[in-house]
Amino acid sequence: MSRPTNAFIDSGALRANLQRVKDCAPEQSIMAVVKANGYGHGAVKIANTLESEVDAFAVCCLQEALVLRDAGIKLPIVLLEGFFQAEELEIIVEHQLQIVLHTPKQFEAIVQSQVEQPIHIWLKVDTGMHRLGFSPTEIEPIYKLLSQCQQVADPIRLMSHLSCADDLKDNTTKQQTQIFLDLARNLNLEASLANSAGVLGWSQTHANWVRPGIMLYGVSPFLNSVAQDDGLQPVMQLQSSLMSIKRCRKGEAIGYGATWHCPQTMPIGIIPIGYADGYPRHAPSGTPILVNGRRVPLIGRVSMDMIIVDLRNQPNARVGDPVILWGKNLPVEEIASLSGTIAYELLTHVSNRVQLS
Repeated sequence: MSRPTNAFIDSGALRANLQRVKDCAPEQSIMAVVKANGYGHGAVKIANTLESEVDAFAVCCLQEALVLRDAGIKLPIVLLEGFFQAEELEIIVEHQLQIVLHTPKQFEAIVQSQVEQPIHIWLKVDTGMHRLGFSPTEIEPIYKLLSQCQQVADPIRLMSHLSCADDLKDNTTKQQTQIFLDLARNLNLEASLANSAGVLGWSQTHANWVRPGIMLYGVSPFLNSVAQDDGLQPVMQLQSSLMSIKRCRKGEAIGYGATWHCPQTMPIGIIPIGYADGYPRHAPSGTPILVNGRRVPLIGRVSMDMIIVDLRNQPNARVGDPVILWGKNLPVEEIASLSGTIAYELLTHVSNRVQLS
């Protein structure tokens, strides 16, 4: 029998979350973000499910795009980090990929290239995040040069990224939006600004294209919120089963470092998942786990391949009983918060020894 730890991917929930995007932004084109292997959900599976219902996909880099093309995905694919070497441009053209242009070096490489077909460009403007992109004052002259370049296809589009949209009380988003929309209006360009938080919480950011990412996977993009708060459905259910049950005596220590001691004679359960599978090593004792649909607390340290739970409120549990680490009825946002991180990290850290189903 194979190890029972796996991640169930709910295509119905994925489609429901996409419908939530469409309800919020009914007039906009949709660029579904499937970078980082579809946020850990399997990029090919996600793309196959959504291809007929969105207008484009976005990935981090060329390698991620080629995985989708090799799987037969035909929709436009945008490289959010653009390209790193001039030699990549021929591959980008061959596979009809689109690029985000954000540095003078990239601009020079395109101008000096001898590509057989013009490349579709998203011109990145830094509206205040100060990560990637040209400053607002640089955009107009660069756009004019690009529009005269035979290596660049029409239309050139404008893009930026929101830094604080997860906080609905932060005025940074309003400031970024004003800068961005003024530029797009002055240059009469198609534009994309809204991430998941923008889609759900900042309608003024919607522009022509929205770029939903984490919300597609059923995770709230907002601070101190969970999927249900925003009308989203978790797509991943990380699950396993009890592999062993032991009865430990009062005072006995549990796990590495002997950090947790049994307050009484009690049953404990061992589950075959650990930090090598993507379960957070820093999840503290007390972190909830569902056994037979009921919450039980994690006890002791998370080890590489296993965790241990307190079964006192599940006295009839048996080896083989189902376990849910996060998913429906146990928000990944809650596990992430208790572990001192964010849901994005947990989802993208699910390792390749956890089978997606």
